[in-house]
Amino acid sequence: MNKGVITITDAEFETEVLQAEQPVLLYFWASWCGPCQLMSPAINSAAATYSDRLKIVKIEVDPNPKAVKQYQVEGVPALRLIQGDKLLTSVEGVIGKEKLFQILDEKLASC
Repeated sequence: MNKGVITITDAEFETEVLQAEQPVLLYFWASWCGPCQLMSPAINSAAATYSDRLKIVKIEVDPNPKAVKQYQVEGVPALRLIQGDKLLTSVEGVIGKEKLFQILDEKLASC
């Protein structure tokens, strides 16, 4: 199992996200986004901690408008936890590692 964050594009979205066998945490980011840089260590930590039950993908907002529109991303960083085509939770803005893990623990317990 991949223990890292997988970078995808709109072209890979259906295969990597919608057809995934486990829940997927979408991390929407931008290279020009300072808060995204603050969020990256928490995302990487989550990828290592939850790799057995969660797939984490990052998708850059500017070159991937289809996914941004589909998940109504209005600002970055943004997180969407989905399973299949069902949205489990949505977060906009920077959150700390502890808050991220709390959200994941709560939502993954019901999957």
